[in-house]
Amino acid sequence: MRDRKNWVVYGLAFFNIAIHLYVINNLEYHRDELLYFSLGTHPDLGYATVPPLIGWIAAIMQKLFGFSLFAVKLFPALLGGALVVLAARITQELKGGAYAQILTAVAIVCMPVGLRAFHLFQPVPMELFLWTLILFYTLRYANTEKPKYLLIVGFVTGIALLNKYLVALLILALLVALALTAHRRVFKGKSLYYAMLIAFLVFLPNLVWQYSHDFPVIGHMNALNENQLVYVDRFSFLADQLLMTFSVCFLLIIGIVHFLRSTKYRYVAYTAIVVVLVLLALRGKSYYTMGVFPVLICGGCVAMEKWISNRWVRYAIPVVIVMITLPALPIGLPIYSEEGLVRYFQDLEEEHGIDIGRRFEDGTIHSLPQDYADQLGWEELTKVTKKAYDQIPEKDLSKAVIYASNYGQAGAITVIGKKYELPEPVCFHESFYYWFPKQFDPDIEYLIYINDELGENVAYLFQDIELIGSISNPNAREFGTAVYLCKSPRSSFNDFWAQVLESVEDPF
Repeated sequence: MRDRKNWVVYGLAFFNIAIHLYVINNLEYHRDELLYFSLGTHPDLGYATVPPLIGWIAAIMQKLFGFSLFAVKLFPALLGGALVVLAARITQELKGGAYAQILTAVAIVCMPVGLRAFHLFQPVPMELFLWTLILFYTLRYANTEKPKYLLIVGFVTGIALLNKYLVALLILALLVALALTAHRRVFKGKSLYYAMLIAFLVFLPNLVWQYSHDFPVIGHMNALNENQLVYVDRFSFLADQLLMTFSVCFLLIIGIVHFLRSTKYRYVAYTAIVVVLVLLALRGKSYYTMGVFPVLICGGCVAMEKWISNRWVRYAIPVVIVMITLPALPIGLPIYSEEGLVRYFQDLEEEHGIDIGRRFEDGTIHSLPQDYADQLGWEELTKVTKKAYDQIPEKDLSKAVIYASNYGQAGAITVIGKKYELPEPVCFHESFYYWFPKQFDPDIEYLIYINDELGENVAYLFQDIELIGSISNPNAREFGTAVYLCKSPRSSFNDFWAQVLESVEDPF
């Protein structure tokens, strides 16, 4: 039975990888993927808005697989499979048997927030996996009280800090939870403090980078709070906790109850509650809580195994989970092509009055959810840019530069542009801000300008400006973004560039 259980768990892990890879060509690169994969072309100890781990992984994937969609999508897909195995292992650590472990694997595969997370190359899927890994090793410590597991927690925490700073909230919640339970005795030993030291040392290189760059993370957090978090509705935040787990939300709730009733594992429930309450108070984004979901689901599966002995009811539960998930699958994963997804969301509205996911950050409703709209138009934009680039005489290519107005456009030229042999663009957005040249040698005579409209200063500088084309797909979030070829500058571009740099403020 044990071997059969292992085969089922590994089979579901492989299925989770396969389904994510199967759909990669239904849409294009995501706007954020283009940014994060671009970081791999400039490996560093830190970046404008994220720690360095995502850039290091991008660099490795580029070396192994190039800049294709497969190269971008493979790593998060593999993490999706790894989480299935890890979650089953957590269930086993909680004394769950074969049924609980298989139910856990099914639940993790069907969890909507996981379906979306492991579709995109972002820090988010790594955060989901690393938070779960940290909680796993705290369970190992709770079961054995062996100091080595605390040291492992410290190391994994350091790695997680190199991925997203939000893991600091998990550690704070864990410390509060431990202090409120019988595990408070851990504060009397040295292992916890050694673990903290390990985490600090692993994270130190990024901390030094932040210091040397005047802590751009502070500016990023302030901008995030002013432009996005301030609009977070707390009721919607709580409702989203159930929507993000949808077909398996009952396991999440049962898991919280299960942990609250357990003296040894009560700290897990307290940790999750503290995370949710802090983010609720600070108006954090709904998905910031998702790192605690897998372990709570594991607890729910263990409880279900204990409570339900009827064979047919046991079989029915994972079947019902799958049956509930299937109709909503396109909301979490683009299993259809662009046209099929548009029809799916139209049908949801026309037949059920549901516009779920289609409201953008600016409050407007579109044909596709923002995450899907952000995966359209980039190939067309790059082709139009290539068309403009090809109109420049070969002898003058050293006198040409491509300018992109946002990180999505710049990422498209950097990543997709590799197959078109386009040079890297200049851009003042995100980490591209750190990479643009201070001066051009030789001076610039051709500017390929990418923006939704032509800037007045550019129109004044160049005598000859031609609109080459624009993104024509109305489903794309960048619909209408245009590419201009600007020639014959009226004065030195370097002089103009120096004036631009004086007026540009560090956006972070």
